[in-house]
Amino acid sequence: MERVKIFDLFCGTGGFSKGFQKVSAMQYQTVLGVDLLPIAVETFCLNHPEAFGICKDMRNLRKTAVSDMLKIQRGKLDLIIGGPPCQGFSSIRPFRSCREDDPRNSLFEEYASFVNFFRPKAFVLENVVGLATHKAGSTIEMMEACFYKIGYECDWKILNAAHFGVPQKRERLIFIGVVKGARLKFPVPDYEYQGTTIGHKKKFRMLLPKEPDLFTKSKLKPAITVRDAIDDLPPIESGDKATVYVNEPRTEYQRARRNAMEHLTLHEATCHSKKMLEIIRHAGKNIHSIPKQLINSGFSSCYSRLDADEPAVTLTVNFVHPASNRCIHPVQNRSLTPREGARLQSFDDDFAFAGSRSQIVKQIGNAIPPLLGQRIGEALAPMF
Repeated sequence: MERVKIFDLFCGTGGFSKGFQKVSAMQYQTVLGVDLLPIAVETFCLNHPEAFGICKDMRNLRKTAVSDMLKIQRGKLDLIIGGPPCQGFSSIRPFRSCREDDPRNSLFEEYASFVNFFRPKAFVLENVVGLATHKAGSTIEMMEACFYKIGYECDWKILNAAHFGVPQKRERLIFIGVVKGARLKFPVPDYEYQGTTIGHKKKFRMLLPKEPDLFTKSKLKPAITVRDAIDDLPPIESGDKATVYVNEPRTEYQRARRNAMEHLTLHEATCHSKKMLEIIRHAGKNIHSIPKQLINSGFSSCYSRLDADEPAVTLTVNFVHPASNRCIHPVQNRSLTPREGARLQSFDDDFAFAGSRSQIVKQIGNAIPPLLGQRIGEALAPMF
């Protein structure tokens, strides 16, 4: 089977491309990862030993140098994926300069410029839902026009990761482009979650599960819950850690994430202060469960527990700090461990993270769920 070569731009941990590589029907191969953060590139390299990892500002990375280094010429690359930081969306000026490395270019332009230079068969761009309404929708319209001008048919949808088997209500915008004439296809949602979403006023932009088919009697699978994702992990208290699996996987999701690992890593709880432990003991679904004398301020989601029988709320880079967001364990009196956060992001337990505990937590919180990458990779596989 011929390998499908991937560039992972703004790669972070490389979880997105790792998900593509787990597609059994296609041999995706990540050959390049680029990110500005050294620790992220180190993590990327740990999990993509065959790929080149480059720590550099995309605006200073010469595409000709990349082409020469990897011996991949124009039209010979299969797929570019990644999520350019949204800061650049305030000033999209597609290819206004003939200079390859114009430092004035936005980060989106650098992504688009890589697509224009290498001409892959397809690309996938992931970003925040707010991109859909940025500048009243004109930003994403300019993006579509930019890619169409260089030969790509494009479409975008807003999806909720819970509809694709990720135990998290993480909503993101997925923008896919394929060379003109190819079939553009999104993954089909097959998990049911009825909770509230950010959404979009144009309903066709939401990638939602279809109602069960009356003829085939196909049914949606129930969403993967927090309990489904993490209750096989040993119970621990604030400040403690566990390095051995005690229980067998209870669910298929746990079994898949365990991936035959024998040694448990990153299951270490934050050492909370005496006052924080008192707050946590009172914690419920929102901040209003906390007695007023224990806290001075905070958003409604602060100091609150995750619901064991629902997918988790969107993880942030502070998911080990209850004062910042809803991240308290459903039944244990502590915040989530890095391993539990990684499970909720759909990382396999054998995915290696570089750096200190705090650096690892930020990498996990910032990541694109690998399982989402796998599902998108499955949808795109027929075109390669």
